[in-house]
Amino acid sequence: MSRKTPPSTDAAIPADGDEWTILRDMLPYLWPAGHPGLKLRVVLALVALVLSKVVTVATPYAFKYATDALSGKSDAATTAITVVVFLVLAYGLGRIMMVVLAQIRDAIFAKVSQRAVRELAVRTFRHLHMLSLKFHLERRTGGLSRIVSRGTMGIDTVLRFSLFNTFPTLLEIAFVTGILAWSYGWLYAAVIMVTVVAYIWFTYAATEWRINIRRDMNAADTDANTKAVDSLLNFETVKYFGNEEHEVKRYARSMETYEVAAIKTWESLSVLNAGQAVVYSIGLTVIMVMSALSVRAGHSSVGDFVMINALMIQLYMPLNFIGSSYREIKQGLIDVEQMFTLLKVNAEIKDTPGAKPLQVGPAEVVFENVSFAYDADRPILKNLSLRVPSGKTVAIVGPSGAGKSTISRLLYRFYDVNGGRILVDGQDIADVTQTSLRAAIGMVPQDTVLFNDTIRYNIRYGRPDATDAEVVEAARMAQIHDFVMSLPKGYDSLVGERGLKLSGGEKQRVSIARTILKGPPILILDEATSALDSFTEQQIQTALKKVSENRTTLVIAHRLSTVVDADEIIVLERGQVAERGTHDELLAENGIYAAMWNRQRQAEQAREILKEAEDEADLVIGLKDHAARKAATSFTP
Repeated sequence: MSRKTPPSTDAAIPADGDEWTILRDMLPYLWPAGHPGLKLRVVLALVALVLSKVVTVATPYAFKYATDALSGKSDAATTAITVVVFLVLAYGLGRIMMVVLAQIRDAIFAKVSQRAVRELAVRTFRHLHMLSLKFHLERRTGGLSRIVSRGTMGIDTVLRFSLFNTFPTLLEIAFVTGILAWSYGWLYAAVIMVTVVAYIWFTYAATEWRINIRRDMNAADTDANTKAVDSLLNFETVKYFGNEEHEVKRYARSMETYEVAAIKTWESLSVLNAGQAVVYSIGLTVIMVMSALSVRAGHSSVGDFVMINALMIQLYMPLNFIGSSYREIKQGLIDVEQMFTLLKVNAEIKDTPGAKPLQVGPAEVVFENVSFAYDADRPILKNLSLRVPSGKTVAIVGPSGAGKSTISRLLYRFYDVNGGRILVDGQDIADVTQTSLRAAIGMVPQDTVLFNDTIRYNIRYGRPDATDAEVVEAARMAQIHDFVMSLPKGYDSLVGERGLKLSGGEKQRVSIARTILKGPPILILDEATSALDSFTEQQIQTALKKVSENRTTLVIAHRLSTVVDADEIIVLERGQVAERGTHDELLAENGIYAAMWNRQRQAEQAREILKEAEDEADLVIGLKDHAARKAATSFTP
């Protein structure tokens, strides 16, 4: 079975056609199916939007009539002080309602936009957990988190600007153009249209130019964040090699690239804003010259001149929003695009159509002629066949690279086999749901990584609905309860990033407790005691032996002393079964297993001799120090 390499998370910005695809994909979040309350909010927000634009274009009329009244160009009734005051108050009320209606619109729509942000963020997070192990082994954590962070912010930007800036601006342009054409002639409308078209064209051209700059800035931002997160996650390694300054220099180089791109972004923004102002100011000047000549010729009043000026000034704001809206939408699409790219990455391991939950009975595990390779030119397993009988313990040993840990990954279905099949109680694991399969298996891995939370949380992670009493019982069985109770906060003690506040043995025992709490019928122990000292290892082995009773257990081990009691030991070599049998049977064969056993015993004996020698040396030094102190205290001058 072939596997496709997932696309990079650092994909380039989409082509223009893809931008429309992204906008189309976002529409269901703007008009959410099955949520009439949210749809009503969208309608009410649009009503408030239209009302605000009607008020916006109507308000200058009050200004016009008030100006004519004060300049004596109206009849006596219109120039009465009460009428003038009323017109000024109407103008002030109009200015207030323009802002109030816009704020009401934003307040009503807030729930719609924030729900869209939440749903897309959750969808992306869920999708990331559905992707294959290979994808996550190749990912860059810092860059990935940055993509999701920028994407969620970009969603709100695109929705808000496309609905509440672009559409109302076009509406206001239509209103103003219609009013001027109706009241003052089509020549005014033509000048406005030329100005608007020139303004939009310049904005489009300049923004397209700025897109590459923005893309470079995003890439630099992602790279800097990746290096920072990666360095902090490997804090201890940095300290081991004294490479703090090296890490700072790497981060500084990335930030320098970001600085250059950010400067270009601001410089290009200045060019864009200045060019927009020039284009609009030319159009405004032409319109005002035409209006002034009309007033001079007696065809219009001073109030008309003031009204046209007010309309043009008010039109500049939404026009400016068209420029900024286009920029924000375009930049928001850049930010959202990589999130949508993630959503388009297909999970390599999927449930087959019609997959049913695994029906766990005796929990027998069988590998039938299984072949597997991470890369086609480097096979790991070759026609491997083995059987783990119900309630028995089978150990898999062998040199590094023999494929021991690969077996556990295949059983968990992190990867699909290239040939053969894996059965649990006679059911091919490729035909059952992944959720039910993994619920039936418990894993104590070689390298335990804990969540940056409490010890209680990390143990309860094995079964989130477990009671505190069950958590404590699991900790007792894993030989960690006494240690936890010795801590100031007990089970509420934080373990730190990746569990770094705990020793390797303590982390391993938390992992064992977590698996005990899960209580699965199938148990995998992948070098479960590799991080423990000999004394603790014996305690844990006793606990694990008790936990393994009546459970189908697969033990992957390098230290052979941990598997001597296994019902069967399978020796892997180059992805194939080289030997199999009990501990005594394999020693009697005097083959690969016996050679490995003898080497490990000799190494352990050498360590014991060295330790005894060190203990004797410490004792001699201690006796000498004691004698010297005694002689010093008994000396009399």
